[in-house]
Amino acid sequence: MFSLVILVTILIYSAIIVDLAPISDFDIWADENEVVLNKTGIVRNSKVLNFIPIPVEEECLSTDGRRKGVCMNTYECRIQGGKSHGFCAMGFGVCCVFTATCDQDVFNNITYFVNPHFPDLDIDMSLCLLKIKKIDQEISQIRLDFVHFNLGQPNRKTGICEDDVLLISGGSSNNLSICGYNSDQHVYFDVDNIDEPITMSMNLSKKVAKRFWEIRVTQIPFSQRAPLSCLQYHTGLTGTIQTMNFAENGRHLANQDYNICIRQEKRMCSIIYEPCDENSFRISSNNRQGSVAQMEVTQNNQLFGNQNQSINVNNDEIEGSGGDFDVGEARNMDLCVDKIIMPCGSDDFLMPGDVSKEFCSISRCGSSLCPKGEDPCKIETTVTPFSIGVHFGPSSRDNSSPDDNLGMCLVYKQIECVN
Repeated sequence: MFSLVILVTILIYSAIIVDLAPISDFDIWADENEVVLNKTGIVRNSKVLNFIPIPVEEECLSTDGRRKGVCMNTYECRIQGGKSHGFCAMGFGVCCVFTATCDQDVFNNITYFVNPHFPDLDIDMSLCLLKIKKIDQEISQIRLDFVHFNLGQPNRKTGICEDDVLLISGGSSNNLSICGYNSDQHVYFDVDNIDEPITMSMNLSKKVAKRFWEIRVTQIPFSQRAPLSCLQYHTGLTGTIQTMNFAENGRHLANQDYNICIRQEKRMCSIIYEPCDENSFRISSNNRQGSVAQMEVTQNNQLFGNQNQSINVNNDEIEGSGGDFDVGEARNMDLCVDKIIMPCGSDDFLMPGDVSKEFCSISRCGSSLCPKGEDPCKIETTVTPFSIGVHFGPSSRDNSSPDDNLGMCLVYKQIECVN
């Protein structure tokens, strides 16, 4: 009898709340046109609220299929400032989508950080801050997916973000600075043992007319974290990897030092990389000047027993645009300030001190990922874990064209083990 009284009370309470809530303030159940008028003339939603608790808050997909949300109780969704976009949990919950903009705090598993007038462009901005608070002590990383990301371009000559820049700080990772065009990119930011909020700071210049961004912020528990030292972590048998600000009329950023990692899928033993197109590998090789570069050439030759080999750091061979691509040339690419590092794909590249391919890496820079004339250009390696190092120096000091510093776009494909 007592349980029946409680149930009746809840139903009455639900009806009262539904009857009194204006649609402009509480439109989380029906479609936009699914409304009725109550006796007082107040517009209300025609559905009944659901107060049954959802035992597990899981990721869900909104009804439009574009954004991700958290499956939770309707009432909790509203209390936490989210908006429902469809049902989940067999109709007992709603897919709650959270958005935030400047000068707000985030304390949810999945939140979309957008410019104030999204989806419209914003102008005349100078600063936009967002603080991310961990929802649980088990949270180990923050993943940022740049659904849309279009800020001012870096200095075309140096690659430095002088006008607009997104600065991420406060975690156990090094501070991260990004600008330019980075839609569809993502990064992981370590927050182990960090109790203070993580700050995302959009520092914007009046020189840039318009900006546009939509960044999905996801909190990652330790059990699901990306491997240590991986700024980016790709999954799947095939995919595309790019350096930051790889875009038409763009150039790669300066002050970048990170690893792009790819999860080794089951029954896969090797991976093949190839350029996205014939112009998708442009990393100017010669950023060091005069005696410093020549001294390092000499040291490199002495280290690897090539004392009689004379190398001009400004010639086309080091740029990968002429001559045969041999071990000496690959090793001398270590002189490039801006380069990517790939594991040795063959024992032919082993040098004194290299125990095996797993302890050997090759620098690649210039105008081609592969030796001149090699078509199609493909590089295969069995070294695991699958990863590529991106190492771009503090600024470019050569006289190369910005088109020679476009960056890198590669497609990868994992290859199944043979017996």
